Amino acid sequence: MVHNNYSPKLVQTQRDWTRTYQALAHSRAGHNTALRRRLIVLSRRLVQDVPRTEQADLRRRAQEPS
Repeated sequence: MVHNNYSPKLVQTQRDWTRTYQALAHSRAGHNTALRRRLIVLSRRLVQDVPRTEQADLRRRAQEPS
């Protein structure tokens, strides 16, 4: 598969989003406000910079070894 040319910063943002999401999934209730806020910030960046049709491709690209 040929990937779009995503900037390294955008790929890192997707990796950060994935790590934050996983941390939120494993956090205790009542101790996750900072993680939820971080996830919102990262989500906004991704939605603004990546067309919806390319979001799955970016997620796959972010999972690849650097």
